[in-house]
Amino acid sequence: MPTYTPPLRDMQFVMHELLHAVDELKSIPRHADVDADTLNAVVEEAGKFAAKVLAPLNPVGDRQGCTLDKATHEVRTPTGFKDAYAQYVAGGWPALSCEPEYGGQGLPLLLNQCLYEMLNSANQAWTMYPGLAHGAYECLLAHGTPEQKRLYLPKIVSGEWAGTMCLTEPHCGTDLGLLRTKAEPQPDGTYKLTGQKIFISGGEHDLAENIVHLVLARLPDAPPGSKGISLFVASKYLVGPDGQLGARNPIYCTGLEHKMGIHGSSTCQMTLDGAVGTLVGEPHRGLAAMFVMMNAARLGVGNQSLGLTEVAYQNAVAYAKERRQMRALSGPKEPDQSADRIIVHPDVRKMLLTARAYAEGGRALAMHTALLIDKELHHPDPEVRQACAEEVALLTPIIKAFLTDNGWIATSHCLQVFGGHGYIAEWGMEQFVRDSRINMIYEGTNTVQALDLLGRKVLADNGKKLKAFGRRIAEFVEEHGVDEKMLEFVNPLADLGDKVTKLTTEIGFKAMKNPDEVGAAAVDYLRVCGHLVFAYFWARMAKIALDKQGSGDPFYTAKLHTARFYFAKLLPETAGLIRSARAGLEPLAAMDEALF
Repeated sequence: MPTYTPPLRDMQFVMHELLHAVDELKSIPRHADVDADTLNAVVEEAGKFAAKVLAPLNPVGDRQGCTLDKATHEVRTPTGFKDAYAQYVAGGWPALSCEPEYGGQGLPLLLNQCLYEMLNSANQAWTMYPGLAHGAYECLLAHGTPEQKRLYLPKIVSGEWAGTMCLTEPHCGTDLGLLRTKAEPQPDGTYKLTGQKIFISGGEHDLAENIVHLVLARLPDAPPGSKGISLFVASKYLVGPDGQLGARNPIYCTGLEHKMGIHGSSTCQMTLDGAVGTLVGEPHRGLAAMFVMMNAARLGVGNQSLGLTEVAYQNAVAYAKERRQMRALSGPKEPDQSADRIIVHPDVRKMLLTARAYAEGGRALAMHTALLIDKELHHPDPEVRQACAEEVALLTPIIKAFLTDNGWIATSHCLQVFGGHGYIAEWGMEQFVRDSRINMIYEGTNTVQALDLLGRKVLADNGKKLKAFGRRIAEFVEEHGVDEKMLEFVNPLADLGDKVTKLTTEIGFKAMKNPDEVGAAAVDYLRVCGHLVFAYFWARMAKIALDKQGSGDPFYTAKLHTARFYFAKLLPETAGLIRSARAGLEPLAAMDEALF
């Protein structure tokens, strides 16, 4: 069975040495009293829960999956999941970064980021239940009526109630403009919701006493397409004015999907048969309201793959240090043994370092973005809030797509380190690979994220958001470009920054003539931008490691070696990606569809 050790040292490095989180948080009045000891203590306790309670349940959930009683429409989660959730609630973890007004602890989202990375490393399938509830909380906090907030938020914050988002229907996946679920107004101001939803994660389970569903549906006068979608809240049980649960609301699980991975997460087919709901936000503006939860989910999915990358790396390293196979090409490293340990072989090291570089780079990016969100939400200066919001918008599709692509690469590499044993269930590696594959698909496929990045986040504002991040890179290059020790990091970073600028301009001009050029280049473009962001953070981490080389702490030596590996072995991928992006639409469009 795989093991998991929370990466506390690296999290502390990112918080305190890379991001200077305490100083950043002092600029936010509500977090001005948060100190390093508080941040460290919370992360350490979160790690204990993840490693000791959740991690042992991960293979259990994979083997057992969820079961549906078709007569009662009730779903039972795997053995131990309910007890783990009760411990999670008792520990106050659902309330960590929620508003004190609704029973939350009001701590920074940065801590929530660390918590959820570790939960995902330990057990991605289980973590989806509280993760979705937190997304529902954020949506209702932003767009709910005072009455909706009063009825639902305290129970979601406490963890007594869970949450979902009910979007997809059998005939429409990403294209929500096609959805057909109906919302009929009632004399009392409520709505009756009727329709079918599929792929609803956590749509039914036994962890919490009630489930709060956020449902997209159409009003009778709705215009066609995405501009005719409204958002409603409809819980498993009707909620009275006093907050007490009443009769069962007719929103039922009618089937469970049999999936490649995340077996412990109930992926439900849901039937709404006149379910009672109330309108969230404005009529026909539901998609905009739901995007609060969807964007949170996209960041969360990136975090899922970050967690899997870390735990897969840990187990692959442990195996490579013990498994003996063949001899090093340069001669036996341990001649008194029957064979050398496989960690001496160059390609094994390459696979391990790839996973490590993607885990540590992803952690830096994810924690940086969480800190940006803290400032976006609560900084007293509106200009700072706006700048942070724009950077978060730019980074969100990169986090979702780049981190999940990397997670698929890394978990596959780590399985490969085990050789044939990696393909056997008892080692746990094949579960990490299977679980990681969904992350490239749901909450908007990675192609959708690429189109969002290039089309909406870059070209739509003439590169304003990208240029702002580019200025951050330029300042770093200017500051450290004269440091000879930093040239191996600064030069390729500056070079890639220039190439991204030129590539963006070139694609923009092509798109003016034919918008399909965006679709032809977008996936390659996002991956190039992902490497640009990683290169920036790895250069910064390398600078810190260089400055601390004399400390005697092997942590900094390892950090510097990993940075050098990233720049030497992973960043060069961008050359081929840029060439592919520049090849444009023609190679894709030239062949008649009848020839496929």
